[in-house]
Amino acid sequence: MKSFDWIAERRELERLVDELVDSGAYALDTEFHRERTYLPQLALIQLATRGRLALVDALAVDVASLRRAFESDAICTMHAGSQDLEILQLACGEVPRRIFDTQIAALFSGYRTTSLGKLVEDLLEVRLDKSAQLTDWTRRPLPEADQRYAASDVAHLLDLRDVLIRRLDEDGRLSWAEEEIERLRTRDRSRPDPETLWWKLRGKSKLGGKARGVAQELASWREGVAQRKNRPPRTVLSDMALLALAQRPARSAADLRGVRNFDPKRFKYTEDLLAAIRHGFELPKDQLRLPPKKPENLPQVDGVIALCLAWLSQRAHEEGIDVSVLGTRDDVTELVLNQESRLAKGWRQALVGHELKSIIGGTATLRVDGTQLELVDRTA
Repeated sequence: MKSFDWIAERRELERLVDELVDSGAYALDTEFHRERTYLPQLALIQLATRGRLALVDALAVDVASLRRAFESDAICTMHAGSQDLEILQLACGEVPRRIFDTQIAALFSGYRTTSLGKLVEDLLEVRLDKSAQLTDWTRRPLPEADQRYAASDVAHLLDLRDVLIRRLDEDGRLSWAEEEIERLRTRDRSRPDPETLWWKLRGKSKLGGKARGVAQELASWREGVAQRKNRPPRTVLSDMALLALAQRPARSAADLRGVRNFDPKRFKYTEDLLAAIRHGFELPKDQLRLPPKKPENLPQVDGVIALCLAWLSQRAHEEGIDVSVLGTRDDVTELVLNQESRLAKGWRQALVGHELKSIIGGTATLRVDGTQLELVDRTA
């Protein structure tokens, strides 16, 4: 691997951004921690052009300057960039205007295991050292071995992109990958509505009556404290304690004793917690935000969904892509119920969506031919 530069001053970063803008294509990765804070703590940004490798110390320099590169025509290459894009949105207020994700591209190239190490080894015959995966990236000075590890994450991405583009172009799937990558780039990354956060609680279905209002208020209150104190919400109040308090709302500090996974002696927000419980208990029905109901006719269409899933699975196998990439049970269910579905858009619609619609609409049926399914046109 070629040498790399450590960037810790604004002037150096600005010069690097100039190079990124002029490069036409660059690679990017991030290192961060999110275990102890509400927002992920960005520690390092790795960048590579065809001629240069650089590590930007995000603890020493304002990385918002990168926005200029993001707004340029240069293509940013990442691997499994979902979390990186979230971090960049927070740090720079923007994500790159053009991206290429090698993980997504690999899924359309027949890979099911798409770790960067495996792809680089298979397609470029280069073995990456992954021994520093548990590094504390906020440590300064960062050990040289960890710096080399971080640099290796972007050192081969542009070459990997070249190989994947050639393969996808030969297979006629480049537009599929590009569509899916753009879906990733434009994904909604706004913060969730505080009043719907309780929908994510495992065990919410067991709550009824007043308990749901308490859960709604407690989840919203917990999120607010976590934001202000920059702590993970679970460290303010665990999910288990939240659900326990929703089921048996405490009216006084004494009632907090014995709540599962809750230590009243170490808890610092007792009065605020009790106020949130009271507010939730008294919440008017018209202010209660309930999770979307499952369609009432779902059991009646289970057979149709199962049939469509069987065809979806076979088509994915025929195309050499993982079935989860082509579509999920939720995608099929939405299509059957005539709701908005990924299977009714873009490459998925062209590949399998029209066929599934014909099965659902009764203009086609499936016939078993040995170990294979065959789509039969009923209008012929």
